[in-house]
Order: sequence, then structure tokens, then C-alpha cells
Amino acid sequence: MNPAMNNRISLIGVPLDLGADRRGVDMGPSAIRYAKVREKLQDLGYEIDDRGDIVPNRPDACHQDGSNLKYLDEIERVNTELCRIVAEELDKGRFPLVLGGDHSIAIGTISGILQHKKKVGVIWFDAHGDINTAETSPSGNIHGMPVAVSFGLGHERLIGIGGKTVTLDPKKFVMIGTRELDPGEKILLKKLGVIVYTMHDIDIKGMAQVMEETIKLVSAGTDGVHVSFDMDVMDPLYAPGVGTPVFGGLTYRESHLAMELISQAQIVTSAEFVEVNTVLDHKNQTAKVAVALMRSLLGEQVLPDD
Repeated sequence: MNPAMNNRISLIGVPLDLGADRRGVDMGPSAIRYAKVREKLQDLGYEIDDRGDIVPNRPDACHQDGSNLKYLDEIERVNTELCRIVAEELDKGRFPLVLGGDHSIAIGTISGILQHKKKVGVIWFDAHGDINTAETSPSGNIHGMPVAVSFGLGHERLIGIGGKTVTLDPKKFVMIGTRELDPGEKILLKKLGVIVYTMHDIDIKGMAQVMEETIKLVSAGTDGVHVSFDMDVMDPLYAPGVGTPVFGGLTYRESHLAMELISQAQIVTSAEFVEVNTVLDHKNQTAKVAVALMRSLLGEQVLPDD
């Protein structure tokens, strides 16, 4: 256990696949629990409270409000509930650890954090930008939009979740492992000045330098740091069970090093691990990797400090 961190963790499952419009990630929280997340975090000395799952409904219609956004009604409902629970756990002085589910759930997680903290740094591990809006999205899948929503951009029903008036500061938001962006995302990222470490940058600089620069940026002047880890940031060799795999991603050790360095910096106050797709996985490999990364983020060491 990292002694500087909150030792009381609340697990929150969100088996939502509507944001990806592809089955499989709805079983992600179950797969992570089957990989013994509770027991493996308790072994590190943490007190774990499993809040169970926010159970989505499956609507008959894909489009419900005349927009091109898929399943907007239910995604709004689930994220509104997630926002409430995350804020509630932070109010109790607990560490929210959210288990996805597709990456649209970050809308609710971050909205909940912003109910409690006004200046939040975010480290976003993802092969994709997730900064589309209805106007730029080629698919209408909301799991490609949570970054835009967290900056206050996008559909009014999504940016209004939690009734928040505070949004994330793009200058305190860092993307890591990015290697596939839509044209509109490239334009918006440049416009907002978001720091993006692509796989090219990681290859050139190395993960240690990337994380040193990232930690310095997101922790300066913030009330805490949220880690959002999409399992597709890793190369499919290590995490095959994801809905939108992209070759050329992070290695197993690069991913662990990133988590270890964040842990050592003693800055993380919440986290989520998303996009574990059991239908595409092999022997629950991706869920097991997710749990191992959680352990690194939460302070596991080969040799403990004196």
C-alpha cells in the first residue's frame, strides 16, 4: 500500500456497453472482479467497499432524440447515477475506483469528481482521443466523446450531468499512448492545447521521461489527479480483450512503469479502468492485467521501502 494514499477504496462497477455500441465490455466489471480485484487490493492493505454495479437498461431504439448520438437517454441516466455515487464516496473521504464498461462512463466519473474538487488534473491513457462531438464523430458512439464533454463541449445533456458549472482545464489534462485520432479530434486537441504523448513520443523519449513531464504538469496547482486507463492503450499482445484494438501500443512494462511512477508521486485521488471486453479476451487475460495495473497504481513494490 502507498501510505500517502487514501487507504479506503470504493469499487464502483459500470457494466455499460452502449457508448461503444458493441457487446462485451458490459461484462468488464464482472471479469475484473473474477480476477480478484478486491482480494488483491486487500492484500496491499486497503479497506475495500464494493458498491456493486450501476445496471444499465438496453433501449429498443438506438437514436432517441433526433441527434446522431447513440443511446443518449440511457448513457445520460447511467452517468448521472455514477456522478452521484463518485461524489458521495469522495464526500465520505474514500477513493473511487471505477470499473468499466466503455469509456463513456468517464463522463460520470469526472462529473462526480468535479462536484468535490474544482481543480483536477487528469492523466488519460488511451489509443484514441475520445474528444469527438456530435459534429465530428464518424460513428455517433459516445465512448469517443468523454474528453470533449469534460471540457464542456458537446451535447447539452451530457455536459449538464451533475449540474456542474466547473469543467476540466485542458492545460491540466495529458493524453498518453495515443495513436489513432479522427480528423476533428486533431483540430480540437490543437485548438485547446492539450498535451498529447503519442506512441512516437514514448518511443523517442521513453516512458520515464514522459511520466516525469506529465506528473509535473497535472499536479501543479491541482487538488488531485484522476487516472483514466483505457485498456486499449496497451498493445493487443498484452491486452487482447478490448473493443477497439490498435497495434503498436504500450508494452506490459511500460504500462506498469507509468502506474508505479504515478504512485510514487503520491498525487492520485481517483481512478477508472475501462474497455475490458470479455468476448474478445483470452482466459480473462485483459482483466488480470487491469488488476495488476491497479496494484501498481496503488503502491505495489517488488521490494518494500525501509
